[in-house]
Amino acid sequence: MTNRRTFLKALGGVAAFSIVPRHVLGRGFIAPSDQLTKGIIGTGGMGRGHLTYAGTRLVAVCDVDKKHLALGQALVKDKIAAYSDFRDLILDKNVDIVHIATPPHWHGIMSVEAAKAGKDIWCEKPMTRTIGEGKRVMEAIKQNGNMFRLNTWFRFNDPFYGLGTPVKPLKKLVQSGMLGWPLKVTISAHTGFNWKFFWVGKENLERQAIPKELDYDMWLGPAPERPYNAHRVHSTFRGYWDYDGGGLGDMGQHYIDPVQYFLGKDHTSPIKVEVDAPQQHPDAVGTWRSITYTYEDGCQIVLWGGDFGDPNTPYISGPNGNVYKNFVCDIPDWEKKLAEFPEEEPQVMDFIDCVKTRQKFALNEMNGFRSCTIVNMGLTALRLNRTLHYDPIKNEFINDEAANRLVDQPMRAPWNI
Repeated sequence: MTNRRTFLKALGGVAAFSIVPRHVLGRGFIAPSDQLTKGIIGTGGMGRGHLTYAGTRLVAVCDVDKKHLALGQALVKDKIAAYSDFRDLILDKNVDIVHIATPPHWHGIMSVEAAKAGKDIWCEKPMTRTIGEGKRVMEAIKQNGNMFRLNTWFRFNDPFYGLGTPVKPLKKLVQSGMLGWPLKVTISAHTGFNWKFFWVGKENLERQAIPKELDYDMWLGPAPERPYNAHRVHSTFRGYWDYDGGGLGDMGQHYIDPVQYFLGKDHTSPIKVEVDAPQQHPDAVGTWRSITYTYEDGCQIVLWGGDFGDPNTPYISGPNGNVYKNFVCDIPDWEKKLAEFPEEEPQVMDFIDCVKTRQKFALNEMNGFRSCTIVNMGLTALRLNRTLHYDPIKNEFINDEAANRLVDQPMRAPWNI
């Protein structure tokens, strides 16, 4: 971590700020107001879209852009704290839950520091920009006993994008064994998923004047120093490797996390990733044709970009049957047969209740790390433009120094995790 008196001497001054993590006060402790409080870091479009959710009261916002900060404040009737430095929000004794809605290059640092300060954490996807940062987040939460929620919800109740069904019946069908094993899952425009290739970067950006309302140095934070250009920040930052990973970084956990869930892979990662893509620019994210992940048991997840791939390819294909868009299965009488199998155990889907009871949320730092690792494996293979082999126990690439340098990427001084 960096200064602010070395983050108040590595949180050694916590007592002086009267920060008493809720879980220290007893299991299920409720504030006198009978509400949990939250602070949002990042009040751009995503942050302002999450100003309210049931069971919480917003008490603080933070942004390095004064205009965004003012917009966040204006959406709340009550007077709330407003910060330009996330460390001040994290140390605010009135904040129970820290909601991280910044670009992904900040997610790891902010999650770790919030965990160290005793806060519970609601983090936007992707969980972290690198595999190494994800490992640090898991370690910090294990050490400090925080509750963590990753904000992608499609393993829960909502219809799963263009597939036309919630994930629950897909998981029941897969786990019933009727399709056989191993399975191949194809995620593409043909099966209802748009990889948003408009999130590409621009090469050779010209230097522009930094807007007076933006603390650009703080916006960059741990990312390499680059001349300011409006296309790097705010709504178009996803097109640059330093901050995100294009359409895969944006939509990857939304699309892939439910697949990991219904395949029963929450505890592991693929052992190989293959890419078919043009050579990527070192700064600007480009497009790709396909990315193929293979698990040790032979299951595969195949991503087709743009209009690539066969339009007739099923979403899930197995030795005994296939599943297509709108939850169409080609096994005779499959619905009748499926009804004979038991329902899956219910998921813990109320994060506010998890904060009160200290029961882990269904999509937490552990399985969230695994689905984010799938995304980051693909991004690493794209940047190197070659096949990579992965050790899901050590969480590193096998005999590949260049790939492992992208697992633990250096941060710009004085930032570290």
